[in-house]
Amino acid sequence: MSDPAAESSLVDAAEVFGSVRPRLFGIAYRMLGSWTEAEDVVQDAWLRWQNTDRTVVQNPGAFLATTTTRLALNVAQSARARRETYIGPWLPEPVDTSADPTIGAERDQAVELAVLFLLEKLTPTERAAYILRESFGYAYAEIADILQTGQANARQLVSRARKHLDDDHREPVDPATHRQLLEAFLRAAQSGDLEALERLLAADVVSYTDGNGARQAARVPVVGRRRVAALLVAFQPRFWPGARTEWVDANGQVGVLILSGDTPLGLLTLRASAEGIDQLQWQLNPTKIAAFLRSANRFG
Repeated sequence: MSDPAAESSLVDAAEVFGSVRPRLFGIAYRMLGSWTEAEDVVQDAWLRWQNTDRTVVQNPGAFLATTTTRLALNVAQSARARRETYIGPWLPEPVDTSADPTIGAERDQAVELAVLFLLEKLTPTERAAYILRESFGYAYAEIADILQTGQANARQLVSRARKHLDDDHREPVDPATHRQLLEAFLRAAQSGDLEALERLLAADVVSYTDGNGARQAARVPVVGRRRVAALLVAFQPRFWPGARTEWVDANGQVGVLILSGDTPLGLLTLRASAEGIDQLQWQLNPTKIAAFLRSANRFG
């Protein structure tokens, strides 16, 4: 026979968890740069919540945020080791934010792909402290408790993270200019227009391609206006003929899904400042593209 009290308790637990799930997912995704891994962490947090004596938990939101952060830290530590054997640049796994009550609930720059990529330079603990403080506004005392450290160290972790990120800070262009630059870049790349590409690119532009060994994926970053433009022109006849594009919302910014018929080939996003396009991210890893397409339906 079923236990009505237990069933009622589980319903209550699900309601509490559902109310904070957007924040939990937001923490895990910013921590890991992968919505697939973030979903797994949130699911693990739910299982922990089910098996916890909830009658002694005074602040469920704080308990679940702590649980999620610590689970994400464990995954981040093992992910760093896995990525050492990754073939070519590792780029964050994009998430569709076109209809987004989770990541959009706590919108800030730390969800943008270029910033997530930069966050990879931090240690997992620095990253956790920075995200909790900058993205979610946690007090240093709360961060210290979550990370099981002192308040002074929590402040140092955030300070070191900010310094790392400030070293590469560029004031981004506004969304309308961002889209215009992406549109112009697409036209130039698809036509192989070398001069137009060089006008659009910043002098120190870097092009990253994530393919994990895919045949057409560059295995090292390409740096500099002339080298990137030349590569794009050489690449044009092999990649663009027969391809079509669709506009997507990737991590709060406009991006381009590249398809051959109905088969996705890649996802292109960029970072731009007053100097021009200074970073290109070509996501050609089929697993990550498939995850991005699934993420569009994750609320259904």
